This record gives sequence, C-alpha cells and structure tokens, in this order.
Amino acid sequence: MGEVESSRSRPRDVVLLGSTGSVGTQAADVIRRNPDRFRVTGLAAGGGNPDLLAAQAIEFGVAVVAVAQESAVSGVREALKAHAARAGGARAGPPPTALTGQPPGPPARPIPPPLRGHGLSDAGGAGRAPLPTVLAGTDAIAEVAAWPADVVLNAVTGFSGLAATLAALRAGRVLALANKESLITGGPLVAGLAAPGQIVPVDSEHSAIAQCLRCGSGGEVARLVLTASGGPFRGRDRAELAGITPEQALAHPTWNMGPVITINSATLVNKGLEVIEAHLLFGLGFDKIKVVVHPQSVIHSMVEFTDGSTIAQASPPDMRIPIALALGWPDRVPGAAPSIDWTSAHTWTFEPLDENAFPAVSIARQAGQAGGTAPAAYNAANEVCVAAFMAGRLPFVAIVDTVAQVVSEHDGRAGEAVSLADVRAADGWARARATELVAAWGQRTHHAVGTAPKRGGSAG
Repeated sequence: MGEVESSRSRPRDVVLLGSTGSVGTQAADVIRRNPDRFRVTGLAAGGGNPDLLAAQAIEFGVAVVAVAQESAVSGVREALKAHAARAGGARAGPPPTALTGQPPGPPARPIPPPLRGHGLSDAGGAGRAPLPTVLAGTDAIAEVAAWPADVVLNAVTGFSGLAATLAALRAGRVLALANKESLITGGPLVAGLAAPGQIVPVDSEHSAIAQCLRCGSGGEVARLVLTASGGPFRGRDRAELAGITPEQALAHPTWNMGPVITINSATLVNKGLEVIEAHLLFGLGFDKIKVVVHPQSVIHSMVEFTDGSTIAQASPPDMRIPIALALGWPDRVPGAAPSIDWTSAHTWTFEPLDENAFPAVSIARQAGQAGGTAPAAYNAANEVCVAAFMAGRLPFVAIVDTVAQVVSEHDGRAGEAVSLADVRAADGWARARATELVAAWGQRTHHAVGTAPKRGGSAG
C-alpha cells in the first residue's frame, strides 16, 4: 500500500470492468456524483445486461465498451443506438489524459484500434459524435483493462478476471481490486507483477485494514482481524444446514451483493478467500490473520498493534465507501455514503467463528499455506460447486465438502512461483474434478447429505 498521486489535482480517468454488476453500478453512482473527481473512459461487462451497459456508455460518454459474450454484441449495439437517440446523439467521451504519479510501468499506449473482427462503431449520422467502439470476445475485457486511464476498477466475477488484472498491472494502471479471485488464483504471479501501491483493495475488509495501517508502521503490526457477518445461517450447526435452499442462501442479512458472492458469504468461502487476499496484499503470515464474527457489519476489520492497541474502521454496510476510497486513494471522497448515526443507540457484538459448521476458512488457510496453485484449485472448485448448488444439483453443505476434497487432492507446486499456464492448468483440473464430485453427489441419497466427510475422503 504505497503512495499514489492525490486524486484532487485533476479528474481521474477510470475504466470500469464489470460495470453492470453490484460493485460496478455502485462505482458508477460514486462517479456520477463526483464529476470533478472522476471520468469514465471505458466500460466492460459480461453482456448479460446490454441495455444497462449501453445506458452507462452513453451517460458517461465513453470511448470503448467491451463485452465478453460475442453473442451479446448485436444487442449492445442496438441498445447504444437507442440510448444515443434518446440522449440526442452519442456524446464523445473525453480524451484520455496523460498518466502522472502512478507506479512504474509501461507508458500509456495510444488508443488501440478495435479488436480484430469485433470492432463495432457507428458514425451516428451528420452532426453526431461516433458511438463507442465495441470490443467482444474472451480477450476484450483484458484489452479494455489496458486502455489509457489512471485507475482500473476490476469488478469482474471469478477467475475470469485474472487476465484483466494482469493486463491492468502490466499497463501500469492503478488497480482498484474488487475481483479478489484474480489475486488469490494468480498469487505470486499477480503480487510479483504489482509495483508498491499499484493495487488498492475494494473489499470492505481489506479497505478497512489499509485505512487502519495508516496508524502505525509495519513493524508495529501484531495481527490483522477480519470481520465476518456470519451470513444468514450464523449460529446453526452442520445438521441444521443440510436442507438449505438457494433462496435461503441468497438472503444475506446485511449486504446486497451479486449471487455468487452472496452464496460465498453464506458458506464462509468468501471469508476464506479474504484471508488469502489479506496475506497477499499486506504480507503477513497466516498465523497473524484472524477472523471474528461481527453480525452487524459495521466494524469492517481491525489491526492490532504490538502495544496492545486495536484500530478499527467503522461505517454502515455500504460498498460505496470502499469503492470511492479505492478510486480516489489516498484521498477520501466526501459524501460517498451516509455515516453512522451517533444520535441513536448501537450494540455491536463479536463472537468466534464456528469452524466445525463452517470449515471454509480453515480449508482456505490450508490452501494458502500450501501456496503455488492450491488457492486457484480452492477457488475453481468453489465456483463449480456454487453453480451446481444454484442449479439444485448439490446440497448446501456439499459445497465446502467438495472444495475440501479437491484441495486435499491438489498436488500443485507448493511455495514456488507459478506461471499463467500453471494457474490455468490448476483451474481446469480443479473444475473437472469438482464436476466429477458433483455428479457423484447426484447419485447419493438425501440421507447421506448430512454426513460430514473426512478431509481427504469422499465428498459425500
């Protein structure tokens, strides 16, 4: 967490990846209310919501839009034309400004031509500015991640965000990281590529830690304390989790998030991922990273110092605060979200994590300590299992059971530097193995669902 140029000297140019998701739309809200601080130069999304993506592009006057799904291109192009017509013609996006004060990296490149075979633009007719260039395909989001900008917010979901993270870092952009999976799966590959201060966390927990660390030197830090809401099933034992439905798991008590991260919060896999993320971001050993359950989600995390002091960061559970701080780092953005109402009574509680009912954190520690591509296997297996649970093909408790099985079988190069090929291979293997285990669950009786497997044994 080194220093980055103040965001107040001029508006920062921002690229939003995953702009139509939960974090992306909240980032757009922050930017919309602070036009003197931020300008959007590029957008990227999967393509599942072409109308919203087009509306964002026309509103912010961006130069480029990327969609991962090539089948969504025609819908995005038609939506762009429709929104431009309603807005009185497409507005030309502001030209990207020269990058200054950012971490060392390759210089900003000229605005590239459209990705070969997928560039779509429209002259817009007489008197109109051209519509944004549209890029499509598997490389399109990574292409936009390297677009001229000061800050790239990576809010893409899951492993698919890794290529964009690498592209943004190689291009020398400040990376506002909401896609924790890319850091966790990339591990030393990502951490070794980043210059000091080049990655700024968006997760509320890691944003809180970054803020608390300003209160002391690195040598004064005793440990990091990550808070967890406990999810919708806090206090239940394993037997009580057997019949959980997707609808129940999606009902998070304090946060409004996308479906994958909401399920991950219910299983505590998300907290396991955050433990690995904290290790990679802040350089502390796993023995110095603790998790405590805090149901109110007001204390977002804490740093304990060697003199016995603990510094905590508190704010209402609103992601616009860490998003705004990541975009403006090291400066705060006034009015990002409402503050705590200190005229009312508050009760904040803390309790230990029940790792018998929710073993995801301990499994993540196991993967993180193994190093190499083990965290990539943890993440990949979980993504497969969450999809299977949402489709009704896997019981809730079997999500983490299956992840544990895959991690126990993983024979990654523990502790060694890894390449992108290594990460992709581990990801592919873990997905295939998890898919096999999910299929095996489909052949079991409902009675077997509530039986806890032994670590390293069968998934059921």
